[in-house]
Amino acid sequence: MMIIISSVIAAAMAIAVMIVRIKSSDKPASPKKIILPPIFMSTGALMFFIPFFRVTGEEFLEAITLGVIFSIFLIKTSKFEIKNNEIYLKRSKAFVFILIGLLVIRIAMKSILSTTIDYGALSGMFWILAFGMIVPWRIAMFVSYRKLSNELKTADIQMN
Repeated sequence: MMIIISSVIAAAMAIAVMIVRIKSSDKPASPKKIILPPIFMSTGALMFFIPFFRVTGEEFLEAITLGVIFSIFLIKTSKFEIKNNEIYLKRSKAFVFILIGLLVIRIAMKSILSTTIDYGALSGMFWILAFGMIVPWRIAMFVSYRKLSNELKTADIQMN
């Protein structure tokens, strides 16, 4: 039952991310908007103070590695563009499909792994996977944003 509930919550979160992503492409990007989500998510690490959620070193390495691999898909679909002298996140049709694909993979993995890994450790592993996915993605976004920001500054200096 917990697997079903957590899968429904994961699906709801994925839908929320898609909506936020679509809306965010209508507004200029900023370093704060890029950096804050992983910082906010990092508070979830407090769960590891509770023994129920602790993972082994091997489980940690598996989850973080998979998260970094999944982040590659998000990085490839997150591009910025300059419009009206401001930096915007480009809309990507592939992003929605990638998020849905990652969600399906996560739900399938959770269903399979729940038979061999206790629920608390599995929850911890999926938090690590998500954090391992968002941090490299946001770092790549920040680097890309800074590059375009520097281009804008250079263009402004040359115009003056």
